[in-house]
Amino acid sequence: MRRRGAVQRKLPCLFVTEVKEEPSAKRQRQPFKVLATETLNEKALEADIYNAIPTEKVDGTCCYVTTYKGRPYLWARLDRRPNKQAEKRFKQFLYSLEDCKEFIWNFEEDFKPVPDTWIPAKEVEFSNGNPLPDENGHMPGWVPVEKNSKQYCWHSSVVNYEAEIALVLKHHADPGLLEISPVPLAELLEQTLELIGTNINANPYGLGSRKQPVHLLVPHGAFEIKNPPTLNQNDILSWFEGCNEGKVEGIVWHCRDGCLIKLHRHHLGLCWPLAETYLNSQPVVVSFNRNDYDCDFGPKSLFHHFSNLDGQRFDRLKDIKFDG
Repeated sequence: MRRRGAVQRKLPCLFVTEVKEEPSAKRQRQPFKVLATETLNEKALEADIYNAIPTEKVDGTCCYVTTYKGRPYLWARLDRRPNKQAEKRFKQFLYSLEDCKEFIWNFEEDFKPVPDTWIPAKEVEFSNGNPLPDENGHMPGWVPVEKNSKQYCWHSSVVNYEAEIALVLKHHADPGLLEISPVPLAELLEQTLELIGTNINANPYGLGSRKQPVHLLVPHGAFEIKNPPTLNQNDILSWFEGCNEGKVEGIVWHCRDGCLIKLHRHHLGLCWPLAETYLNSQPVVVSFNRNDYDCDFGPKSLFHHFSNLDGQRFDRLKDIKFDG
C-alpha cells in the first residue's frame, strides 16, 4: 500500500466557509450549517492544491497506529475538550469576535480529564509544555486500544496483538477490485486509518448486521479518485451528483507538503449518507490464509470469520456475510 499523509489535526476545507443559521443536516441539535463559498481557501492554495492527489473521504472514526508497551498498537481518537464552565467562557469570547489566539486557557482547570495513556496528536502545538487547543477549543489526541476493551470493542475487533495484525480494506492488485486481508501492524506504524463498519457512524456502507457485525480499517488516502472534478464548485457539485465515483462522503486532497485538504458533501448542501455508495458497491475478495499465523483465532472473532472466507469474492462490499 502506498503511504500518504496522516490525519493529526482538524483538516481545513477546500473552500472558505460561512455559517448559516439553519439546522445542520450533519449534526443533530446543531442549529447552524457550515457551507462552502466559491472562494478557494488560502491554505489550500499555499499547499499547492492543484497538484494534490484527490482521494475518497471515508466515513468512519479516525485511528492511529503507533508504539505502546514496545509494540505496534492501534489507538482510538479521543479529543480533550473543555469542561462546561470553560466552554461557556470560550464561546462568549468567540461571539465577541475577538482574536481566538488571545483567549487564555487554564490547563489545570479548564479541561475534562483523560486517561493517563492519552497522547496529543502530532500536529498539536505546545506552549510552556502544555498542548494548545485548536480553534474549536479541542485538543486532538489518542488513547491505546487494549485487547478486549469494552469502550473500544469495535476497534479491538479489527486487531490481533498476538499475531500483530489488523484487518484492512484496500485495493487489490486487479483494477476495480477491493481486498480484505490481514496486514502486519508494523507496516501501518505512524499511519492513520478510518474504522468503518456496522456500529460506526450509523453504518453508511451497510456492512454486516447486528447479529454479525463487520468492521474494517481503511488507511487514509487508500482510495485515489481516478476521474476527479476540477477545483470549481459547480464542477464538484456535478461530480458528486452525476457520476458513480461521486457517491462518496467527500474528497481529501493529499498535498505534496503533507498537508491534507477536505471537502464534505454537507459543505455543498448535499445529503449523506446515500442509499448506494461507491465504496459499498465495488467487488471485493478476501485474502486470509490462517496457516500463515501461528495462533488460534477465537471462533467469534472477525479474524476467524474472514479466514473462513479466504479466496471468496463478493460482487459488492456490502454483500459480505459469514456462514452460520
